[in-house]
Formats: sequence, structure tokens, C-alpha cells
Amino acid sequence: MATAQYDKLHLYIDGEWLGASGRKTGNVVNPATGETIGTLPHASKADLDRALDAAQRGFLAWRKTSPNERAKVLRKAGELFRERADHIATQMTLEEGKTLAESKMEVLGSAEIFEWMAEECRRSYGRLVPSRSAGHRQMVVREPVGPVAAFSPWNFPAVTPARKIAASLAAGCSCIIKPAEETPATALAMAKCLEDAGLPKGVLSVVFGVPSEVSTYLIASPVIRKISFTGSTVVGKHLAKLAADGVKRATLELGGHAPVVIFDDVDAESVAKMAVAAKYRNAGQVCISPTRFYVQENVHDRFVAKFAELAAAMPVGDGMDAKSKMGPLANARRIDAMEQMIGDARDHGAKVATGGERIGNAGYFWQPTVLSEVGNDAKIMNVEPFGPVAAMVRFKKFDEVVEEANRLPYGLAAYAFTSSATNAQAIGDALDSGLVGVNTFGVTVPETPFGGVKESGYGSEGGSEGLDAYLQTKFISQM
Repeated sequence: MATAQYDKLHLYIDGEWLGASGRKTGNVVNPATGETIGTLPHASKADLDRALDAAQRGFLAWRKTSPNERAKVLRKAGELFRERADHIATQMTLEEGKTLAESKMEVLGSAEIFEWMAEECRRSYGRLVPSRSAGHRQMVVREPVGPVAAFSPWNFPAVTPARKIAASLAAGCSCIIKPAEETPATALAMAKCLEDAGLPKGVLSVVFGVPSEVSTYLIASPVIRKISFTGSTVVGKHLAKLAADGVKRATLELGGHAPVVIFDDVDAESVAKMAVAAKYRNAGQVCISPTRFYVQENVHDRFVAKFAELAAAMPVGDGMDAKSKMGPLANARRIDAMEQMIGDARDHGAKVATGGERIGNAGYFWQPTVLSEVGNDAKIMNVEPFGPVAAMVRFKKFDEVVEEANRLPYGLAAYAFTSSATNAQAIGDALDSGLVGVNTFGVTVPETPFGGVKESGYGSEGGSEGLDAYLQTKFISQM
């Protein structure tokens, strides 16, 4: 396994790459080794003021740029992201831990987001409304909402920033994004692609710092007209309150705890193979990861046995090793969370079908874990695990499982598997979630909306809805 080099880190403000000199810094750690691989500069208040000033100037110019010209920049950025995919994927694996194959897939998916938004921005149509009198024209036009402050998490260092940046720029907005301090290099590589694609300076800035301080400062500025946040429900609620103080629009994609309903008319082993691949993607650190498995009693034992067998056989190791199918957890906090959550489940009577322990003491590796006979009094049935652990529960009847699946205040993703057309339609209608996969775990592509309901947030990213989130409506009545 060749040694890979981690990029030098910067801030990107008003078209300038700013280093660590004279600034507070933080360390970036490789989760496969626990070793520091980079030094990240944190933005000062002066840096943030400069980014805000640049965003205002950038917006005034970029909004006047035609959708066709904006599309050219976005399309070229997507092409550059594809050309540099191997390098960017390596950066992602070094800083986040996921396997190189997963990182490469995410980079290519992010390129597609830019390419799709490049096309969609040319379709931000308004309309003419028939008037009631001769010589009177009534026009509905769509305009960019203004400078955007965006905040993205560490688990998807490319896709999440791509959704926010591509949509805001496509709409004609400027954007200041604060990616996660744990995974900065991927977003900086994205900014470099946009710069090389011809994006005017000031339209995009990338900043880092203490998250609460940066978010509070940016959202309070009168320059910012919209926020977009992906992260925990607790933080999302706080940012929503900050945005409300300035009556600023917000798109919030928050925590989930996805139920999976498995009816007894399925091929248990085939579904188990699909479910294991989905569950342990990115070591379970996925907001739409399947977490609560409700398995109908006639197929429960076979499904759990096959799922546990496949999970136990999964090769876990450094994401840079081609033999690894699951990498480490992203940080030491997740190790602590797994220990506490699985320990609590055991204390409440759950059985460990496989896994349940840390792997070694170097890096943040955890065994793919399967818990059976899990009751609702266990923490894992109420709090998003965000790790490589699946909880299995038996059910008998349709109404019973719907009640359990919809029990929590979260509603981001939900899944169901059945060979019955009647069941498929009924469960799709019954699940209270923003994203529902019936006989599939694939619920997100660039052309479809992505977002939750209840305490999983509001608004959508992706699809025409994702572009619409950055546009405001103006009615012009002209005589």
C-alpha cells in the first residue's frame, strides 16, 4: 500500500488562498492511524468579514451573469472534479476514513451534481399570468435569494458541499461554506476546481474555525440571506433560531434513524446481502443509513442469521487498502458512542449476534455489529447510532410495524422490502419520512429531492427543489 500525500490546507476567501501564518489552527487526523496529517487555519473575525464583503460583491456581479454562462462554469467544474477524482478521493480517505472505492464513487457523484445543476439553472422559469385588462402585464419572476452561508458535516466531504455549492451558484447566489474541520481538503479541492473553471472571485469562499463561533457570526450578518445546514438535530434547531432572528430562509437536513421493514414474503438472504452493503457503507456514518430493522417473525431468524454472517465476514481496515470493505470510524467520539450505545443495549437485554467491540488500539476501527431482540427501552432504538451497528426487532402485523417505524421524531429515510404489490404501495404511503425506498436502498440521485420531515429538518437539496431553495419569487405588475 503506497504512502499517500495529504494536501496543504488553506482558507479560500475572495479568490485568495490563505495559509496558517498568523492564524489559530487545528489538526486534521487520519482516522485509520490516529496520527495528525494536516494543520488547518481557522478564520479570524477579520477573515469572516472579508468573506462577507466578498460574498456581497460577488453576488451583485454573479446574479447578473446569465444562466447559460453560470452553467458553463458549473459544467467545467464538474469535468475538473472528474479529471482529478483519484487525487480528491485519496484526500477524502485520508481525512475521513471511508474506503477508497467509496471515496471515488462520492467524488464522481459530486461531479454529477455540478453537471446536473449546470443544466437545471437554465430552467429556473417564471411565468406570465393572464391579466384582467388590456395593456396590463403580470409577470412572476424567479431571482436568487442572495448570499448564502452553508455548513456541511464530515461524513460526506464531497457530496454535501457539492449539493449546497452547486445549487446556490446555479441560482445566481454567492456562497460562504464552512465544511467540517475534520475533513477540509475535499471541499478545498472542490473550490479549486471552481476557480479553475472560471468562477469569479468572491462568489465562493471556504472558511473554517470553531463551528459555533463561525456559524453565529455569519448568520448574524445582514449580508447573509439564506442558510443551508446538514448535521445533527440539536445544532440544526439552534441555527434555525439564529436564522429566525433575521427572518432568513433555511434548508435543514438533520438527523435520522431509518427504519427498515422486511416482510416475510421476501427472499431473506438476498435482502440481507443488500442490507449489509447499505448498513456498513462509510461504517454506518450515513444520515440515511438503515438502522432499525423490523423483520416479520416468519423470516426473522433466517434474515438475522444471514445478516450477521455477512457482517462478521466483512474485511475492516485502512480505507487506502483495496482489500478493506469498511474503514474506520471518523473520530474518537464515535468509538465512545459505540461503546456506550452497545453497552446500554446489552444492559437492556439485547443479544449481540456478531461484533460489538473495538478493533485494535490504533485508529478508530469498530467491528460490524448486529444486535437482536432489541427493545424500545434501549438507547439505540431512540437515538441515531451513526456507526456500524444494526438493531433487529421482530414484528407480526402491518399496523404494528407502521406504528413502530413512525414512533420517533425523525423522518429522513425509511425502507421496506416485500414481493407484494399491495404491501409495497401500502407501506410506501404509511411511512412518515422524506425519503422512502421500497425494495431498494437507493433514495438519492442528483435529479431527485433529498430532505426530511419532522425533526429531520425541512427543505430539500437535489432536484429542481434543490435549485428552488435558493430562488425567491417576485411578482411584477406592469401597465
